Amino acid sequence: MFRLQRSVNFRFPFRSLKTETHAMSMSRRTMALLSRWSSRVFSVDVDGETIYFKIRDNQPGKGAEEMQRIFGDVQKYAKYYSLLVSSGDKIYTARFHWELKDKLLAALPPQCHFSPMCSFVPRVKDSLVRGYFLRADSPESSATTERLLRQWLQLDDPLLVCSYLQKNENSPQWIQYIWNHEQNHGIVPSEAPQYHPATLNLINSDVFYSFQAAREVFKKCVDIIPEAASVLELLPCDADVEARSEPDFPVIVLEGLDATGKTTLTESLRDVLGATLLRSPPECLTPWRARFDQEPPILRRTFYALGNYITAQQIYRQTSKTPVIIDRFWHSTAAYAIATAVSGPVCNLPAEGSELYRWPGDLLQPSLVVLLTLDPEERKRRLKDRGQEETKEEHELDLNQLFRLRVEEAYGRISGPTCISVDASSSAEQVLQQVLLLIKAKCHL
Repeated sequence: MFRLQRSVNFRFPFRSLKTETHAMSMSRRTMALLSRWSSRVFSVDVDGETIYFKIRDNQPGKGAEEMQRIFGDVQKYAKYYSLLVSSGDKIYTARFHWELKDKLLAALPPQCHFSPMCSFVPRVKDSLVRGYFLRADSPESSATTERLLRQWLQLDDPLLVCSYLQKNENSPQWIQYIWNHEQNHGIVPSEAPQYHPATLNLINSDVFYSFQAAREVFKKCVDIIPEAASVLELLPCDADVEARSEPDFPVIVLEGLDATGKTTLTESLRDVLGATLLRSPPECLTPWRARFDQEPPILRRTFYALGNYITAQQIYRQTSKTPVIIDRFWHSTAAYAIATAVSGPVCNLPAEGSELYRWPGDLLQPSLVVLLTLDPEERKRRLKDRGQEETKEEHELDLNQLFRLRVEEAYGRISGPTCISVDASSSAEQVLQQVLLLIKAKCHL
């Protein structure tokens, strides 16, 4: 669980953006959630493990031991709450949830902790709702927590708040009470779903499969992120994206984690083949990259997805004259997005062959994609020797072995085209010769 540090008062920054229509939309969304409440499954991340539970009224005593894994060794004064964030506006909801973590850290009292949680309807796309599970460990912290939660509800923000309590001291049954809706439900453990719940909302939220879908999301955030307008001005028009033809010269993509030797290899290939070297995201997006790296996943992923389409237009302009070498392309965008959205072990990833790994139908397909692989310890050593500042995701790769494994596995599952792995532990010259052999065989250069 996240530990809270200090207590201050604040108001959510989105209130000034809301309109009467938006508030009505949020109300309809809440009612839609409640209409299928008994079909929903809830999950809480506890100490690196995901615990699932569901509504099951009138079954006292069911799953006492499993429920204790969520609520822990129940303390006399402990109180439990959940916050689920949902509105009719995907971007509003994403930004609200993204900033809610910081607000909880700042506003809730000491002796209060929280963990990520979500709610979803199994096998129903776009049914995932994210939020947080809270535990207040003293009468003072629970009183302050409840007061803050009631204040936030009065702001008409997209919060659905629940409390959790035992039916009585001698009963192992837990009750979920939905605030402002006067609903009580018994809850019992649930089996883990066949696929990780995050996969329900991946399409065109974390991974984009068309230029139009990514651009439409980006256009909606211009009012709240002025920099988005500058990015939109750089995008190709629909006709340019649709008017695709087979490149005259091969397009070769180099993929891999940082410090696997991509920069050295791409520059060597450029010189040996007389090729044009491009990078994704393209340099024209550099002024806004740090800005969108601070945004929630849906906007960050949209930014990088659109960067791929700008790169594709640059490729078309060059392939009539020379081969093109690209330092990262859509594989990176998709692999990092999937591995970030889907937590836990590799088995939680979408199954091999899933539509989530398919190449966008309107994006140029490379002639060859080479994935450079490297032993994790050697990669760490190289990163240290370079002395450069790590990106947030690279830092996560170093700290979280499961995240690294998910990224690597997602790379390998993307189709159209698939990656061909090359061991990058040899000398730069040996790796270059290996890749040149692949290019000769696959691209006839």
